Amino acid sequence: MTYLFAYLNELWELTVEISPYLLFGFLFAGILRVYFPQQLLNKYMGKSSPAAALNASLLGIPMPLCSCGVIPTGISLFRNGASRGSTNSFLISTPQTGIDSILVTYSMLGLPFAIIRPIVALTTGIAGGMLTNWLIPDQASRAVSAHVFEAEKERPSALGRLKLMLNYAFISFLQDIMKWLIIGLLLAALVSVIIPDAFFEQYIGNSILEMLVILIASVPLYVCATASVPLAAVLLMKGLSPGAVLVFLMAGPATNAATMTVLWKTLGKKSTLIYLATIIGGSLLFGLLINQLPAAWFAVSLPGAGHEHHLIPEWLQLSSTIVLMLLIVNGFYLKYFKKTTLKTENMDTNKNFSLFSVQGMDCNHCKNSVELNLSKLPQIQSVEADLNTQTVKIEGKDFDEEGIKKTVESLGYKFGGKLS
Repeated sequence: MTYLFAYLNELWELTVEISPYLLFGFLFAGILRVYFPQQLLNKYMGKSSPAAALNASLLGIPMPLCSCGVIPTGISLFRNGASRGSTNSFLISTPQTGIDSILVTYSMLGLPFAIIRPIVALTTGIAGGMLTNWLIPDQASRAVSAHVFEAEKERPSALGRLKLMLNYAFISFLQDIMKWLIIGLLLAALVSVIIPDAFFEQYIGNSILEMLVILIASVPLYVCATASVPLAAVLLMKGLSPGAVLVFLMAGPATNAATMTVLWKTLGKKSTLIYLATIIGGSLLFGLLINQLPAAWFAVSLPGAGHEHHLIPEWLQLSSTIVLMLLIVNGFYLKYFKKTTLKTENMDTNKNFSLFSVQGMDCNHCKNSVELNLSKLPQIQSVEADLNTQTVKIEGKDFDEEGIKKTVESLGYKFGGKLS
């Protein structure tokens, strides 16, 4: 019973500490999504040059995309004209950070880590892109598609854009990461309770060995950039070296078995190996480097990452925690429990609609990527993907079903065939 009480108390303290920064991060994510022109991603990623690799990394770092969302987004950019090198830059740098994870990193790991993470993401992204350009030059330049999302074409009013921003920030984006956020907090509280302080110093005691162990554990597994921070903070408190913590923060969000499979099929063997080598080599190199910095920079004492974070009033922490919990409950209800039905009553009988099964769409970025790429196929007039039913409704006439299958599978999803 004592352990249970200690676990629940630790879980509550971690949640209270992280909540204000999460809400701010969600808000900034919504602002980026609605007010940041999507066309910039295409415009500045089309060339096989160091500048394009730099642009891709700079554009990707603040993007609130973790592994499940960055893969279809990156592949979609590649298919819309981004060079292979800049695509790799985007895929390497984006899942390591995000405006939300940077704020949470500051909250739980302190300012040095909050600065180091985006610098490492930028550096490794540029390196991976330049290596790709050097070893696998694009055979020919590809025209950048002029396609933009319907919401961007319509240019909604200021109030409409505000609603879109709030909906994305506190519903769509929250739904994308809430499962992994909860898992991360649950694991962090468990590790905090069951693993004694200075555990890694006593039983491993070698920073290089620690980094290798963490790397082996991190590469095949999926962990969200934001959700990884509470667990990283607890591991640091238990004696894991700052370098090994950085390896976990880099390799965990940027690599997993599903990511490797999709990249292998889409970008090719060489691009995937460069991607993986950049993540592994970069994480070990920067891990060794930050282990040479003063240890006091990375001292944490949970709950809280440092004295300065207690400047946030207790009332704001508690109210943020309550709001976050309500938003998560609402997110689970909308995603898993709210009944969704196909809107067939308003269909024009003169139009041709077909419904296809597409399995594996986990987030709203997956939905957008499927809709964007399928809408480019000949004879297709409109596409609507549904995450809850794992279906895609396509309007058109005499379109190529085999082309739909190839497009869906190239994005990493499972095509289940035509339903109606």
